[in-house]
Amino acid sequence: MLKNIQGLRVAMHNLGCKVNSYEMDVMAQKLVDAGCVIVPFHDKADVYVINTCTVTNIADRKSRQMLHRSKKENPEAVVVAVGCYVETGFEGVKKDECIDLAIGNNKKSEIAEILDEFFSARGDVVDKTLGGTSVIDINHTNEYENMRLTELPEHTRAYIKVQDGCNQFCTYCVIPYARGRVRSRDMNDVLEEIKDLSAKGCKEVVITGIHVGSYGMDFKEGQPVNLVDLLEKVEEIPGIERIRLGSIEPRFITKENAERMAAIKKLCPHFHLSLQSGCDSVLKRMNRHYTAKEYMDSVALLRKVFDRPAITTDVIVGFPGETKEEFEECRKFVEEIGFYEMHVFKYSPRKGTVAAGMPDQLTDRQKSERSDVLIDLTERDSVCYREAFIGQELSVLWEDEETIDGRKYMIGHTDRYVRVAAPEGSKEYENAVSGQITVVCPKGLVKPDTLLI
Repeated sequence: MLKNIQGLRVAMHNLGCKVNSYEMDVMAQKLVDAGCVIVPFHDKADVYVINTCTVTNIADRKSRQMLHRSKKENPEAVVVAVGCYVETGFEGVKKDECIDLAIGNNKKSEIAEILDEFFSARGDVVDKTLGGTSVIDINHTNEYENMRLTELPEHTRAYIKVQDGCNQFCTYCVIPYARGRVRSRDMNDVLEEIKDLSAKGCKEVVITGIHVGSYGMDFKEGQPVNLVDLLEKVEEIPGIERIRLGSIEPRFITKENAERMAAIKKLCPHFHLSLQSGCDSVLKRMNRHYTAKEYMDSVALLRKVFDRPAITTDVIVGFPGETKEEFEECRKFVEEIGFYEMHVFKYSPRKGTVAAGMPDQLTDRQKSERSDVLIDLTERDSVCYREAFIGQELSVLWEDEETIDGRKYMIGHTDRYVRVAAPEGSKEYENAVSGQITVVCPKGLVKPDTLLI
């Protein structure tokens, strides 16, 4: 029994990736199990937990803003910084008077015990010479930190973290320093978690990690397990109707892997395939471990074995030294691919990375102009992709109600993650139950990003 945190009101805010979302859900469960009460972030709380992100300098700034906002909401509250910003901004975290407690990535599962100990000895733990911050272990280990969801955070789907860390060391990225090297989760532990969630009504799982395609590469000899092996086992779990993959690297899409994945009937034909640039010279400066041709071949493999798969990606514009010719090469490449969706990011120098010290940094204006070009392109491609499914029967996993232009709609997603809306008063609306899958036939668009049933 953790006596010191019983009844504490805890507000939580998450920044960053799907892995962070999963870890935040687990932390919330740990605190509830220990007797805390989770309250909305805008409510006055005794403890504020900020699950931070450090992928860019902007993410660092947002993390600091949320930490400072928390202390402003209630100066008497304990403000807890957790995660990646703690790992990479250690010196600043120690001196930040708004932060009472800082917890590294590898201690998130122990948040309830750490808080209980903090409150037990609060007067002694805080060293005011370090700006009032008590820092809990931020050193990475070579072992996977076990975390497990015991309750469904949503009615419909659950993110399942199966891997942590990255060995790639792209020149613009600090994640290997924030998350450590590749560590994979025991397959049986993953399967047990999904079985438990399935028994509680979960229909869809999203398999995620920091570099999820590397799953199993760190297992000892005699354990020949990779990500496809795991997916095949997940398909056998009763009640799970959809398996969705998080972001994967193009080199993971070999002929063997593509064909094996196509045989997994529950696997959604929706793949987020990291690109970053469609120009080989830029990819080389980024230290990405593939060429544009190899990326194109991976997409072709997926389109050969899956029916109209939704291919999404990330692209960075304005990388140091990116010439007009290099950007045009990238633009032509992504136009030829024809992505369902493309997330476009303007390069932001990240302190501590190789790219931040590269010559020929572009101006904000140059980055914005190039970003606008690709955003216009992806908006057109996205509408075309959605329109191709008008008049066809689609399976939709229903989620929540939403009001669009004053009218209520039930919102859901297809297996390709195309958003659909059933209007109030329609037969489809009446049959749409959150967490359930029904077959519908869209007749148009209610918004550029949403099919109308």
